[in-house]
Amino acid sequence: MARDLSSGDGILVTGASSGIGAATVRRVASDGADVALLARREDRLRELADDVADEFDVTTHVAPADVSDPAQVAAAVESTVETLGSLDGVVVNAGLGRGDDVETMTDDEYRTMMDVNVDGAFYTARESLSYLRESAGILVFIGSFAGQYPRPFNPVYAATKWWIRGFAMSLSGQVGGDEVGVTVVNPTEVRSEFGSEEGESFEDRFDPGEVTEPEEIADAVAFALAQEPPTMINDIDVYRRDKFSGF
Repeated sequence: MARDLSSGDGILVTGASSGIGAATVRRVASDGADVALLARREDRLRELADDVADEFDVTTHVAPADVSDPAQVAAAVESTVETLGSLDGVVVNAGLGRGDDVETMTDDEYRTMMDVNVDGAFYTARESLSYLRESAGILVFIGSFAGQYPRPFNPVYAATKWWIRGFAMSLSGQVGGDEVGVTVVNPTEVRSEFGSEEGESFEDRFDPGEVTEPEEIADAVAFALAQEPPTMINDIDVYRRDKFSGF
């Protein structure tokens, strides 16, 4: 049964300053949910939060934090609950790719992906679970096609997304009896800033309509968040139509 997000549910989105995260903030706010925005780029967060609050007449909360720092994540979750009053959904979206092949990957590139993609997801889930138990809420992880099939281009990035999916599924087994829903949304390429610190971003590489847009992933996230106990959406795959032609 669908949850009515117009009831003012509190939703926390990590990686909220751009791409899938920013689109998700707008999407859930358009349904009436109050929303907390977590990312490192505070100026971007505040600009988006102000726009969303004005456009949709919802409460927004800016929680600048680095997801690889457990203390910052804990403080962000706590301030979110204090401001929004409850935590009904969490979108674990913060993630990045660095480097390429294993032999030339630097320690910093490896460590950065592990810190953000893996540790950041764990810290966010850990700090959110007690509040999601209270609200019978939903925890949505942004996975990847690369977390389901081999990705020769960057095995380490792929491994972090395989970890996300394995963690999410096993966590669901642990907390599902407490009425906490866990969903993984698996996109293929999304036209966003992904990869921009290494050179050409997906936003620059692909023309509009060539691959998936952030708003399409946000729609899938909103669908997952709109479920009430005892129902949850387990996996949502959002692939561009020609993706399997490469196999």
